[in-house]
Amino acid sequence: MNVLSDPFDFLVRGDVATAVATVDALDEQRRRQLGAELVAHVRRQRDNWWANDEATALAVCAVGCLPTAAKVAEVLGRRSVILRSADPALVIGVARRRGVTWLPELARRLADRLDRTDPVQGWCFVADLLTAENVPPPTDDRFVEGWVATMAWPAEPLQPLPLLERLRADPFLDALLPRLFEVDGIGAQMPSTDFRGNVETGLPGALARLAGEGRLARADLLDGCVNRFLRGDRTAALRPFVALHALLAPTAVESDERQASYLRLLADAPTPVATLAQKALRGLADVQFDALLEASRAVLARPDKTLVRTQLSWLDQVARRHHDRATEVAAVLATGAEHPVGDIRDRSDALAARHGHRSAPPVVATPVGESLPQPPPVAPAPAPITDPDELAEEVVAGVTRSAMSLERILDAVVRLAGEDRQRLGAALAPVLRREPGRFGGGEHQWDPCCLCGLIGDLLHVAADPLAAGARRDRWTAPLAAWPGTVPGPAAQAAPPGPPPVDPRVPTPQRLLRARLAEIGSLVGAPHPGLLAAPTLASGAIDPVVLYERLVRLGARDPWPTDLTQALLRLPAVVDEPLAARAAALRTPAGDRLAAWLRDGGLPDPTHRVVTVRRQLPPDWKARGLSPQRTHVELAPPEGFADPLGLLTVPPPTSTWHGDWVAFWPATLPGYRGLVAAHVLPTVASGACDGISGTAAVLPLLAEGTGTGGPALDLALAYGLGSRHEADQVAALDALLLLAGSGDLDAPAVGAHLGTLAADGVFPPSRALRSLRDATAAGAPLTAWRLLAAALPAVLAASPAPRGTPDLLTLAAETAGATGVRIEVPGLADVAARRGSVRLVTEARRLATVLDR
Repeated sequence: MNVLSDPFDFLVRGDVATAVATVDALDEQRRRQLGAELVAHVRRQRDNWWANDEATALAVCAVGCLPTAAKVAEVLGRRSVILRSADPALVIGVARRRGVTWLPELARRLADRLDRTDPVQGWCFVADLLTAENVPPPTDDRFVEGWVATMAWPAEPLQPLPLLERLRADPFLDALLPRLFEVDGIGAQMPSTDFRGNVETGLPGALARLAGEGRLARADLLDGCVNRFLRGDRTAALRPFVALHALLAPTAVESDERQASYLRLLADAPTPVATLAQKALRGLADVQFDALLEASRAVLARPDKTLVRTQLSWLDQVARRHHDRATEVAAVLATGAEHPVGDIRDRSDALAARHGHRSAPPVVATPVGESLPQPPPVAPAPAPITDPDELAEEVVAGVTRSAMSLERILDAVVRLAGEDRQRLGAALAPVLRREPGRFGGGEHQWDPCCLCGLIGDLLHVAADPLAAGARRDRWTAPLAAWPGTVPGPAAQAAPPGPPPVDPRVPTPQRLLRARLAEIGSLVGAPHPGLLAAPTLASGAIDPVVLYERLVRLGARDPWPTDLTQALLRLPAVVDEPLAARAAALRTPAGDRLAAWLRDGGLPDPTHRVVTVRRQLPPDWKARGLSPQRTHVELAPPEGFADPLGLLTVPPPTSTWHGDWVAFWPATLPGYRGLVAAHVLPTVASGACDGISGTAAVLPLLAEGTGTGGPALDLALAYGLGSRHEADQVAALDALLLLAGSGDLDAPAVGAHLGTLAADGVFPPSRALRSLRDATAAGAPLTAWRLLAAALPAVLAASPAPRGTPDLLTLAAETAGATGVRIEVPGLADVAARRGSVRLVTEARRLATVLDR
């Protein structure tokens, strides 16, 4: 057989049997010749992926023909070669018959090439080579991660052995087990159950069983866990080691040997680990006294209430046993008086006094008000882009990263296409070719609000006039869905009848889509720039600047949607002098500006707060979804037609519009309440459904102007109740900005917060961090007013929502600090209840503060 006439046909077919027979029949000269051609063939097949039988055939040929482990690893270590399902037995057999001695080296070289993001890919192939050669495995991070991954997903998917049995027979167990406690983050990948879902035979349980059988040393496992705790890691990554430590149940002798380590962990480890250390230390007959007191100072400053309460009880017992040093213990107990939880402060004071600590006489607090700085003025908009290369750089940096970035790009495209379209095309073409998926155009099936397709089409048309004809139909639907004149060629293509409006696309987004379509249909002619280009970073336009732009435009007709957007970016105030100057231009655009300035912009809509129940899946409780939502409906005032549809906000048909809501404040920078009503469904989804990133729009709203009204108040309440910390921080930033400028209605926000919490939309504990931070930032009065308005609804709920005692604690602190007395309906009834549960205790504390 002339193997060189068509040497790679069996590779293409994945014919493993032919591959084995072929290489076994080769003499050394033909091996070298076919090996050289094999390397060249694989290099040419850049787009080919080798998997399953193809990968096995390729591995057989590589090991059977190539002269060294380095050359084989170069072929088999390519990203396009997937060894996950390759058969190592056939490869090992070929190597044995050829007399290859470098299989261990090949295994190590392939181990070095394991995928960083998916080390299990090819791991079993490498492991079988190492096992066949009876050589120790590598112990680097990637190999260990692949080992752990195969514990969760065994190589024998049809009849896998339980994890415990596989570990007993694992040839790598002794070599790799110490590294299990050293690789950062590996705990998050460790299987807590076996492949059948049994917790007892998960990895922690299996290791504990092997230690109980004597197969593994208990001391090594305990030391591994403790050392892992001392090095630290993410809480999720530490969880399996906490479980293993609990299953090992160290004896008093074993705990005493690790006493110093447990004391360190008690002070600063994550809560599950600190709790574990606390339990181990409390089981000892004698703990180093001074070290315990030092660690206790750190524990009493932690926010973990259960951990702190347990530590207080322990210190009380220590003081009783060591009467001669009780005052030292009392001094440590007194440090708990600074804890944010009221009952912990009370217990700390009581225990410290019981054991001889004399507290300093109380200092009469001086009432304080707000100390928030005045928000800085809104920054000017970034300078216009004047060079095509600069425009290309801005497009690469992120055309949809912010409203200001998009506005700069749109304005530059219009001006530069009219000045030198050829140079603009030369700058944009490489960017568009390099990222066809990003700028290829087309609509998203799952996101009707997406602008990426329109932006990509617009950039292609600006860069290449020949693309305009092919993309002309793309402008029709967005322009038809926006009320107004359809300009240029798209006018003839507009369908008859009422415009097609997708109810899932809110009006501000339809305006953005219409602007992109208008620019795409008209770009190319000489143009001085967009009328709607903002002059401030908030998206606002100086009315005088817009007037001057109309002067430069002269008798030419402005682009209709561009002029509409420019008017919507003006301050919502009456300006009669400038209106007279605009009317003197005697142009249609001047007349529109004059009428707009005389009217003071859009009128105030009527609003109505409504609560609607939602249709939820059967597992809605398990997923933590809220059964109802509160929204704000808007309607135009009586006698106003609302031709743009901006003043009409019906109940939402979609509750999430992605990151696009962050573009809407710059679309209507002088109408906070209007934008808030449009973004409210998205912001609410962060509290009701746990979606992240939904409150990032709130600081942008706060930077705008105009009355917020119920929609903004409700949006802030939802933001404070968001599930994710980043959204809570965004809501806090907006709260502080509005409070600093005097535009915050704290009681209204608090009333919404209390109602939502009482209705079970979210627990009030979510808002605690933000309100504490607001107090620390210099807004204790804002926090107190908000809490005073939230508490009546929360106290009236039965049972009280989780976190209500903490709200009362913070309310007492802020009320006492500010010295402002605000009546809280329902507080006296709760404070008068019998018992000493924390809800009643904290209610009494607030009532006492208010009665002073």
